[in-house]
Amino acid sequence: MRLLEERIRRDGKIRDGGVLKVDSFLNHQMDVELFQEIGKEFLRLFGDCGVTKILTIEASGIGIACVTAQFFHCPVIFAKKNKTRNIAGDVYTSKVESFTHGKVYDIIVSKDFLGPEDRVLLIDDFLANGSALQGLIELVRSASAELVGAGVCVEKAFQPGGEMVRGMGVRVEALARVKSMSVEDGVVFC
Repeated sequence: MRLLEERIRRDGKIRDGGVLKVDSFLNHQMDVELFQEIGKEFLRLFGDCGVTKILTIEASGIGIACVTAQFFHCPVIFAKKNKTRNIAGDVYTSKVESFTHGKVYDIIVSKDFLGPEDRVLLIDDFLANGSALQGLIELVRSASAELVGAGVCVEKAFQPGGEMVRGMGVRVEALARVKSMSVEDGVVFC
């Protein structure tokens, strides 16, 4: 998606340790007009899949998932990183290692909101090592729901996540695929 690539070139910042900061428009301050275009593109890519639920993980994917869900006319579920008193009853659970935070989380979704009748589209902001998507895939499979695919805004194609998730038989559509990045050369897209 050229619009997202252009925005990354203009406003993205490369930091040490393989970090691409897009927090001025994607995952801290959110450009909702850009999210509208992202949602339209995910609808173009997955609109014929019969999506009944969109699943993401807290927190950065929530805004993108919500705007995307408006185009699919379906609810969004976000996997929580901590069980709260608000979640009563049985839950699906999985472990996810955060690349950004360097921490392992137990993610959970209430069994009330995900089941065998659902056709699920995963949405997230980044795909790097693939742990978040792998955890979400495990939740969908635990629910015996049908996973139709994963839509990510930015895939770091030089990291193993995309290949690993695709190797699990999951359709992954990335709107911007980063081939390489450095402070000297900037971001190079596939």
